[in-house]
Amino acid sequence: TDTGAGKTVASVALLRGLARSGLRAVGMKPVSAGHAVGGGPNEDVARLAAAGNVDAALADRNPFAIAEPVAPHLGAAREGTVLDLDVIGAAYARLRMSADVVVVEGAGGALVPLDERHDMLDIARRLRLPVLLVVGVRLGCLNHARMSALAISARGLVLAGWVAARIDPGMALADENVAWLTRELPAPRIADLRSDPAPPLEQAALRTLGLA
Repeated sequence: TDTGAGKTVASVALLRGLARSGLRAVGMKPVSAGHAVGGGPNEDVARLAAAGNVDAALADRNPFAIAEPVAPHLGAAREGTVLDLDVIGAAYARLRMSADVVVVEGAGGALVPLDERHDMLDIARRLRLPVLLVVGVRLGCLNHARMSALAISARGLVLAGWVAARIDPGMALADENVAWLTRELPAPRIADLRSDPAPPLEQAALRTLGLA
């Protein structure tokens, strides 16, 4: 639903659950923004790599690494980079050759721009993937979750499920917000993650996603 919503926490939990179930699983972040301290790979990309069990080239797991922690389209423009969906598609195809499941993590929210015509949901369309919506449970999450679900539907994409990521432990009425979303969002709640790192997703969650 947003930057800092818990996408990496959820992706890591999903990858660890897949690996524990015996599947070959690899994480992919097509576009990252901001290098890790010391100039290494983006922190999210490194966490995805540690959670999976498939060794793959960094260039495929993270085709576009923007140096600055800014909106991807702005950072790419400053660097003279084109965030090309065909490049992302080719990298994904190579990962699929060595993995049973590729978990693709977006950047920012569902409608974060890639350029003047494309946004994050266009990656899901290009790769023909269902969407797992990660809702950062904080003030404003009801609006963000509903708008994101509407955007996913408007693009003709499948909302496979959603994850509650408890990113604000002091949020008032957090349980009531999660309960409301569980009733109102048009897809099942896959997990309620209350820690970072979160435990691996259970078999029941994987079955709901059609992955077990």
